[in-house]
Amino acid sequence: MNIMRQLRIEKITLNIGAGKDQARLEKGIKLLKMVTGIEPVKTMSKKRIPGWGLRVGLPIGCKLTLRKDKAIEILKNLLMAKENKLYDYQFDNLGNLAFGLSEYVDIPNMKYNPEIGIMGLEICVTMERPGFRVKTRRLKTKKIPQKHRISKNESIDFMKNEFNIKVLANGEE
Repeated sequence: MNIMRQLRIEKITLNIGAGKDQARLEKGIKLLKMVTGIEPVKTMSKKRIPGWGLRVGLPIGCKLTLRKDKAIEILKNLLMAKENKLYDYQFDNLGNLAFGLSEYVDIPNMKYNPEIGIMGLEICVTMERPGFRVKTRRLKTKKIPQKHRISKNESIDFMKNEFNIKVLANGEE
């Protein structure tokens, strides 16, 4: 197979939204640090929404980005928490993948922490091929050609082969 056509995981983003509840935000930061061992960053509100009690600059969540070997290692544990089953609607048309965990205690080797309580997180997996750098470089930025983009089916096949997951159709158990 052509080396430039091989898929790989560019990054994994872990996210916890807390809204204006600062106590939940602190628990989310502790949770992400407990899962990965890395300190997450706070996400700030960009809009003022008086009905929700939000103002510009208010911390409303936390996130963490993992790359390379650490990302693959953590992704394996997170997929085990989902029993290596994903749905086809969790893949988008660009080959990326997003799923959530409702309870962090489902992750293998993760013990319940009474300080955190029951809390979940969202996981986004960004896929890429060699050569995708042309869309983000500073000089001579170009679009990725249609034939080099990742399709939903290619991404599903990659996840099946690399991580031994089962992809279910919508409504299937």
